[in-house]
Amino acid sequence: MRAMQIPGHIDPVPVPRAVTPREDGRIDLLGLNKAQIRSVLGEAGLDVKQARLRSKQLFHWLYHRGETDFERMTDLAKPMRGWMAERFVIGRPTVVEAQVSSDGTRKWLLRSDDGQDYEMVFIPDADRGTLCVSSQVGCTLNCRFCHTGTMRLVRNLTPGEIVGQVMLARDALGEWPKGNMAATNDADEDDDTPQYSTDGRMLTNIVMMGMGEPLYNFENVRDALKVVMDGDGLSLSKRRITLSTSGVVPMMARAGEEIGVNLAVSLHAVTKDIRDEIVPINRKYGIEELLQACADYPGANNARRITFEYVMLKNKNDSDEDARELVRLIRKYKLPAKVNLIPFNPWPGAPYECSSAERIKRFSDIIFEAGISAPVRTPRGRDIMAACGQLKSASERKSRAELDRLAEEKLAALG
Repeated sequence: MRAMQIPGHIDPVPVPRAVTPREDGRIDLLGLNKAQIRSVLGEAGLDVKQARLRSKQLFHWLYHRGETDFERMTDLAKPMRGWMAERFVIGRPTVVEAQVSSDGTRKWLLRSDDGQDYEMVFIPDADRGTLCVSSQVGCTLNCRFCHTGTMRLVRNLTPGEIVGQVMLARDALGEWPKGNMAATNDADEDDDTPQYSTDGRMLTNIVMMGMGEPLYNFENVRDALKVVMDGDGLSLSKRRITLSTSGVVPMMARAGEEIGVNLAVSLHAVTKDIRDEIVPINRKYGIEELLQACADYPGANNARRITFEYVMLKNKNDSDEDARELVRLIRKYKLPAKVNLIPFNPWPGAPYECSSAERIKRFSDIIFEAGISAPVRTPRGRDIMAACGQLKSASERKSRAELDRLAEEKLAALG
């Protein structure tokens, strides 16, 4: 297996993961699409007609109903349910720790079956609920303002591990249909339990902005998002999904063509020297090349603007001149764009400080005055290290402390 060569200070590692068979021999269906479910059913012994029918039923139960127990799949005959349970399982990520911020943001530290940790975050707002999904264990990009970037890249997440984050969030939010195959209509009107409807979900949006660079795990991210977007299952519109990249230029057009979701670009600087420093991938794919790839991104228009993420770092990238240069570049490439200004979220040992509120407002005003939207993102989940650029590290320390405590308890019990 050839190691992926990525710029930045990191030992190259082979990041694909061969899925380890379960000890009980059963196959986990989580993350599989209809054709893949049909295929594994055929390999397990069903004929072509049966495999086609059962794959449709299973897909519905997995992704529309969120069911994990074959015995509750009521349109399958009892012998078929038993046959399924002997051969298959419908998994979920293991939750190591779940935290809730004072502002309602939720963060989960998850653990894979091979013992790797990764995180996801749910951000509730008045008019939407956004799930921030991870694509890799660790990260290879070493962006200097990002705490996740201080980790080593371990491996890519599988489609099942990516889809599993969405499934787990829907579990936690109680957003699966109840009762009959249609949405429940006879529920107690006074029941405040969340009721499912395609237009009334609490989880309305997905951003591929968690741990990792999605375009360095392109195939798995693509396959996972296609499952998420399938109208017979989770049915989340591509217009409600945003993929964020630090600028993996060769994969951007392919992402637009094969996935077709909204694009966000971690820009963070407008000059070569500064972007080389804080976003090292710029040394491989420079700003001009990146912006041309944005101009060529399939489907980008004024209704589906490209979002430029821009973290505000004191005396680094926050001058009036930087703001004007950002406007010039957007105009030069005729980009249908908006700019998300992100106040820097501090973490222990960070080499930067956040720009002042006055400086951020001035920067935003210059861009707005040029006719380009430049809202300032309100920091969310800072108290649980769930804000942009903070993922993983704090929870990693806590989980290890928890493991140490459990080990001490076991030793005490033995002694």
